[in-house]
Amino acid sequence: MKTIVIVGGGAAGLMAAISASAGNNRVILLERMEKPGRKLYITGKGRCNVTTACPPEEFLSAVITNPRFLYSSFASFNNQDMIGFLNEAGLKTKVERGQRVFPESDRAADVIDTLKRECSRRKVRIHCHSRVTEILTEDVEPDPSGKSKQKSRVTGLKLEDGETIACDALILACGGKSYPSTGSDGSGYRLAEQTGHRIMELQPSLVPFVIREGWCKDLTGLSLKNVSVTVKNGKKKVYEGFGEMLFTHFGVSGPLILTASTCLGAHQKALIAGSLTLHLDLKPALDHEQLDQRFLRELDTWRNKKITNVIERMLPRKMVPVFLSYAELDENIRARDVTKKDRRRMVESMKNLMIHIQGVRGFQEAIVTRGGVNVKQVDPATMESRLVRGLYFAGEILDVDAVTGGYNLQIAWSTGRAAGIAAGKHQNED
Repeated sequence: MKTIVIVGGGAAGLMAAISASAGNNRVILLERMEKPGRKLYITGKGRCNVTTACPPEEFLSAVITNPRFLYSSFASFNNQDMIGFLNEAGLKTKVERGQRVFPESDRAADVIDTLKRECSRRKVRIHCHSRVTEILTEDVEPDPSGKSKQKSRVTGLKLEDGETIACDALILACGGKSYPSTGSDGSGYRLAEQTGHRIMELQPSLVPFVIREGWCKDLTGLSLKNVSVTVKNGKKKVYEGFGEMLFTHFGVSGPLILTASTCLGAHQKALIAGSLTLHLDLKPALDHEQLDQRFLRELDTWRNKKITNVIERMLPRKMVPVFLSYAELDENIRARDVTKKDRRRMVESMKNLMIHIQGVRGFQEAIVTRGGVNVKQVDPATMESRLVRGLYFAGEILDVDAVTGGYNLQIAWSTGRAAGIAAGKHQNED
């Protein structure tokens, strides 16, 4: 009987435990919090966006960092497979806007209960309030063929209370640094570093922007739908997208902004320097000429009204003062007195309202972590370390991340399953 230990009871850890339990394996899952799945409880605003319903062949295009690393694990267990797994386990799912998949009940707790039930059925032992402080290894003889660079192998681990647990294989599924209140405090990276693994720079991702302009506070709570945003570093386009965004007391958030944040990894210096700008197209369905004609019609129809009343027909009321200020128009001017030059500024302001990105919110508000264990040191088919025999990685601890919409959870499911299956078959031999 082999003993397999999984550190971390999140999405990747639970899936790894379920997958490792085949045969006669003894599977132990260690969770540092009072119960597993804490982060799953808050995903999708408590509804849990479990995966995406996009065609599997399109999935990897939504992965921002190291998509090629996922070819094998995703091919073995893709998003449609995950939907099938949940359905077979008794959890009905539904597809909503943006191809997001949720439990039919709209309860994240039902996803967690389903996974825990599968763990129980497969006799996985779950121990909470268990903090791992050290991975125990021993040296192994060099591979005479030179194909393997593994110089040590896992023999067990040590807990905070001094207890040691011997094991044949160990899966680190400790999460990243995002939402540390759920248990993802970065401790998994320290364990990986203990065994010689390189940790790529950690940055918050899928995170709101902090905006320099003070008027954002005045728009707090305002949601804009069907708008386009472009992020630029000087004249270079960093990101372009269409969707929904939200103004907050510190800047901007919402699905469109969170997705835009995934593209900032290579622009950290510009972000720190404050040279990144966000350009809003408030009427993306109209080109400049069409928008000018729309303004002409509105101004002619309401020629005796104040310009404020006219613009309220085209923008949310909260947004009007900001727009008029940006377009350098007096809010008391009458529609009949708006000049052609004024209209040009109105068109430009509507199509390209520029604001300055001062920074991003921290790990406390980030949905995922960019960076993590260097995937060059991990076998993409099995998730086993190329440095330490019997050590596996799964989920957010790896340097892999994607846009919002269920993609990051699917990465957890796919890598967790690959690690669990491989660990379950592991033969810890010299």
